Amino acid sequence: MVIIRLSRKGIKKKPFYQIIVTDNRNARDGRFIEKLGYFSPFNINKSKKKISFNKERVNFWLSKGAVLSKRVCNLLK
Repeated sequence: MVIIRLSRKGIKKKPFYQIIVTDNRNARDGRFIEKLGYFSPFNINKSKKKISFNKERVNFWLSKGAVLSKRVCNLLK
């Protein structure tokens, strides 16, 4: 099953997440199919957005049968 979820990057106590498309059997930070955007809960640069994603690609993957994780579903609302 294909799922759209977060992958953790960044350093200790300052996480940075990528919104990715992956198989649900892969590890959280393992292989992925495509990067769709990012989420930065601790925004270091005030000029950057806190969340950014490609809406067209998200809709494409949803039409192909991908499922949103609970956290990504809340972020994209």
